[in-house]
Amino acid sequence: MSKFFGETGKRSREIGIDISFAVSDENGLLRVYHRYGEALVLSITLVSGKAYTAAVTQCKTKDVASCAAEGASLMAIQANAPRITLVAGGYPLFVNGKIAGGIGVGGGTEEQDCAIAEYVVSVFDKLVG
Repeated sequence: MSKFFGETGKRSREIGIDISFAVSDENGLLRVYHRYGEALVLSITLVSGKAYTAAVTQCKTKDVASCAAEGASLMAIQANAPRITLVAGGYPLFVNGKIAGGIGVGGGTEEQDCAIAEYVVSVFDKLVG
C-alpha cells in the first residue's frame, strides 16, 4: 500500500494539487486514507465514499452517476443507498477479474481526480499483474 501513497502523492505533485486518497476492500470498507498537504476539506468526506461506491458497484463512480441520472437504469440509487457517491474519482480494483477493492481520489477537478486515479489503477495492475 505504501507504493500507492508514494505514486499518488507523486502524481498529485506533478499536477500541482493536494489531494485526499482512500482505499477500500472488496466490501467497500475503508482500509487506508491519506490527505496530502492542504487538500480540500470536502475531499476528506468524498474519497471514502468514492472508494466504497467503486468497490460495491464494481464500476467507476462517474459511470454510476450516469446510470443514476433521471430515467436511467439506477435512477435515485443514492436515495436508497446513501453511502453511494456519484462524484467522479472512484475506481474499482480487480485482481484476476475479481473485485479486490476500490480507490477514491479527490481534491482537484473531475479531470485531475480521474487522471490521478487512473494512474494509481495502472500502478496497482502492474503490482498484481
